[in-house]
Amino acid sequence: MNGDVAVIESVRAALGSVIDPELHRPLPELGMIAGLEVVDGVVELTIKLTIVGCPMRDRIEADVQQALLAVGGIDRVDVVFTVMTEDELTALKKSLRGGVERVNPFASAQSLTRVIGIASGKGGVGKSSITVNLAVAAAKAGLKVGILDADVYGHSTPRLMGIIDQRPTTIDKTFFMPVEKYGVKVVSMEMFKPTRSDHIAYRGPLLHRVLDQLMCDAYWGALDFLFIDLPPGTGDIAISLGQMLPSSEVLVVTTPQIAAAEVAERAGRIAHQMNQRIIGVVENMSESPCPHCGEPISLFGGGGGVETAARLSELVGSPIKLLAKVPFDTRLRNGGDEGIPAVLQEDQTPTTRAFDELLANLMPRAQSLVGRSLGLK
Repeated sequence: MNGDVAVIESVRAALGSVIDPELHRPLPELGMIAGLEVVDGVVELTIKLTIVGCPMRDRIEADVQQALLAVGGIDRVDVVFTVMTEDELTALKKSLRGGVERVNPFASAQSLTRVIGIASGKGGVGKSSITVNLAVAAAKAGLKVGILDADVYGHSTPRLMGIIDQRPTTIDKTFFMPVEKYGVKVVSMEMFKPTRSDHIAYRGPLLHRVLDQLMCDAYWGALDFLFIDLPPGTGDIAISLGQMLPSSEVLVVTTPQIAAAEVAERAGRIAHQMNQRIIGVVENMSESPCPHCGEPISLFGGGGGVETAARLSELVGSPIKLLAKVPFDTRLRNGGDEGIPAVLQEDQTPTTRAFDELLANLMPRAQSLVGRSLGLK
């Protein structure tokens, strides 16, 4: 490395401001700076990527150019890319995991991430739409959010989030970056199928392993919330989540029909048996205002959410609240088809207000942080 010491230090400082777009850490901290020379106002820089053909290569180079050309005395930046060795990748993965080997980051007693499973007694109640819009509303509010699409057979999150055919960046066969959209990190089984039309025919033990891999082999970073879109009913995935993360919480989604309450209760019952906390009920497809006269229209009846909350309160022996009623709204359907969640389409609609209310009701923590490490440096 040659050149004026002050200029070199300025270049180093500028490199420290360049953040990897997927790992969200400075390039030097990730060990990606392999060589640096400054000669007569020209920076010669070697950057080590995690994989060959990294999709973020052009973005990284553009960010590096912008940062270094802003340094006084620098006229040109020449960037050369190489790839990390296996040992370097191993060290990087260990660093990202906090210096430990493979582990479930959300099972640690030190984790401050709230893991919330979105459950339903049956399909067709809009559970995935609730998950996606709630997550995007949380990201809009400035929170760090992830979605794990654990509905292995009926995965729909990629379409709802507008990330069809996008795949995670894989560092090696055992570590990958979630796809990010609207400020939300997303992992879904669909991302790992050869084609979208391929079906999945896994049985119990494999389902447990899939949930473990999607949760543990992704680099989620520091999250405030991880929302898990569970399969409908009370099958293997719901049981596995309770076993892996007994401190996780469950939000039950139902519809307004009274008949739906009995089915929705089952989703809460399995969570209760797994010693998970049921944090509340969401009634989807609730009454909505007539677009012509403004009078409320109840297409699917009413009272299902209240009845579900009452049944679950009796089950657990403590009050379970109806946290929000999401109106029947074509924007939810259209947004799902187009990959633009309804909470992003218009502000201050009954639907966006319902999700804001739901998020506000979820914010209070059930457990004290006293005695827990806050992970501050």
